[in-house]
Amino acid sequence: MTCQLWYWPDFPGRGEFVRLYMEAAEIDYEDMARLEGADALVEDMHARQGIRPFAPPYLVDGDVCVAQTPLILTYLQDREGLGSGELETDLQLVQLQMDIADLVEEVFRTHHPVAPGLHYADQMDAAYEMAHDFRENRLPKYLIHFENCLSANGGPFMLGQQWSHVDTSLFQLMEGLDHAFPRLMERLQGNFPYLEGVQSTVPDIEGVAAYLASERRLDFNEQGIFRHYEELDQQ
Repeated sequence: MTCQLWYWPDFPGRGEFVRLYMEAAEIDYEDMARLEGADALVEDMHARQGIRPFAPPYLVDGDVCVAQTPLILTYLQDREGLGSGELETDLQLVQLQMDIADLVEEVFRTHHPVAPGLHYADQMDAAYEMAHDFRENRLPKYLIHFENCLSANGGPFMLGQQWSHVDTSLFQLMEGLDHAFPRLMERLQGNFPYLEGVQSTVPDIEGVAAYLASERRLDFNEQGIFRHYEELDQQ
């Protein structure tokens, strides 16, 4: 059965973490808002009954509707039989996916530290302070954490030789950080060989390679999470 992914059509955002995993696993899906538009997304979300998604992305698979990126990826992993086969290990993958989600939120707050509804220009002073702390303190802690976890099984992936949704998400995370903070990431280059290994190896997964070469892969832009503002990337 073909899944339906609902996410905003004009920027990669959190939906891209789901897309990359589905492409890697060669899961058939329809990117609904890209087919029908953002208004259709809003209408579909509001029309859902019971415990409905608070915000996209969300996935519809027959009668199942699941939101929140880590839960979507866990659902797809189990649906496709792509887990490790061990409950404790699969729970650790969920844990890591939630760590990634936390970092993604902190990236967003570097340019929207006061309120998401305000324009960046209306909170630039606070953004400058937030981005400084992110570059100097927060990001290194996260990168060290992921690096240590990757090294535990010897790489190249979080499970060793077997890729998982954590690896496709780490790839997207590193790509986004390179876009948003190119000076910082250049300065850190070589300090995190396992993370850099994931970033260079995930594109070799057959489904991912085809997706990255297609027009369906959107560039990062200043509507999404990973935005490049030169003043926030000062060394």
